[in-house]
Amino acid sequence: MSELSAQEIVDLSLRHTLYDWQQQGTTRPIPVASARGSEFFTVDGKRYLDFNSQLMGVNIGHADPRVAQAIAEQAKVLPYISPFMTTEARAKLGKKLADLLPGDLDKVFFTLGGAEANENAIRIAKAVTGRQKILARYRSYHGATYATITLTGDPRRWANEPGMPGVVHVLDPYHGTGRPADNADAALAYLEETIMLEGPSTIAAFILEPVTGTNGILIPPEGYLQGVRELCDRHGILLIADEVMSGFGRTGEWFAVNHWDVVPDILTMAKGLTSSAVPLGAVGLRPNVYSFFDEHVFAGGLTYNSHPLGLAAALATIRVYEEDGLIENSRKLGEVMARHHRELHDRHPSVGLVRNIGLFGIVELVRDRATMEPMAPYNGTSDEMKAISKFLDERGLYTMVRWNGIMTNPPLCITEEQLAEGFGIIDEALSSIE
Repeated sequence: MSELSAQEIVDLSLRHTLYDWQQQGTTRPIPVASARGSEFFTVDGKRYLDFNSQLMGVNIGHADPRVAQAIAEQAKVLPYISPFMTTEARAKLGKKLADLLPGDLDKVFFTLGGAEANENAIRIAKAVTGRQKILARYRSYHGATYATITLTGDPRRWANEPGMPGVVHVLDPYHGTGRPADNADAALAYLEETIMLEGPSTIAAFILEPVTGTNGILIPPEGYLQGVRELCDRHGILLIADEVMSGFGRTGEWFAVNHWDVVPDILTMAKGLTSSAVPLGAVGLRPNVYSFFDEHVFAGGLTYNSHPLGLAAALATIRVYEEDGLIENSRKLGEVMARHHRELHDRHPSVGLVRNIGLFGIVELVRDRATMEPMAPYNGTSDEMKAISKFLDERGLYTMVRWNGIMTNPPLCITEEQLAEGFGIIDEALSSIE
């Protein structure tokens, strides 16, 4: 039982704390008391089905006792030690990640989270290549630190500009709802033209989400990632895969790049690494990258890097993926999700596009299938999308409704029955606006 009422918790939180990415005067946070599996509960006892794994990170589900026990056991003997030292957890997790990472990525640098992992990735790329420019895509999100919000291509970047110099944004193989279909060849041609116009010898790295997350669960067309890899190799540009959101089973593979047999030079991870139980990120490196630091100082690091509690949580989380077959479950239930998506499309004229890879999915709404006009504009909302958000909240379905999209990204431990329950609520929400 909470010592404070739900209203007291909300009032005190709004009075004394600042909320991310929101106009504070209209913020109304949900007062959460507990969570387990694919569900969480408010102080007043209302149940929510988590259809977005919070921020696409609670991959193994909420409050797994095996992870809690590992954190507690580590806290009893060594809650913290300087990152200049080492621990058994550090040794074991480094080895385990080397085994799981694609190709010859076999060394990691531990960070506090995804944004810091991406920031260190570009720092490493610049040091190794001696070049200063970074390519990133417009429909991307890489974090909210000074450097990573500049890498980010979506509108969250605008309020933070001007940012870090040297970032060049390029077009994605995606043109928006109602526009021509994704085309790998066209996107690669535009990319190569940008590389030539910027000067290949000035570009250190190209950072991308293999499957774009909050900007619409954009799955690359066949040949795109392979083509990016070839272009980077040809021009001596390092390829950075931001797998903070798409990694650890979200797409039905340990890492999304595995779907296309592409090995990046640097791979960043966080979120699913500990299932968001405690903050931890990591930068995976190939020998062609990390060997540079054999004879050069690595100029980076923070007090809490390689934190023992985070390392212990990650080891336990990876064991849960393996013991419970969650990577396979994501792949299997991804097919079930695709069926639910198709059924929504068949029943509702407001559903323009649906897509998913594993348990990484989205439903895009339109006003008219003939014109494919989005139900809300880019970087905007509409009365219909607001009504859908309100309906889902009232019915206890938590997910991200952004622009004209409804995200479908539940924990990998979700059951078929819970998946059907969530899509049933979305079905009712769509009927309510139609």
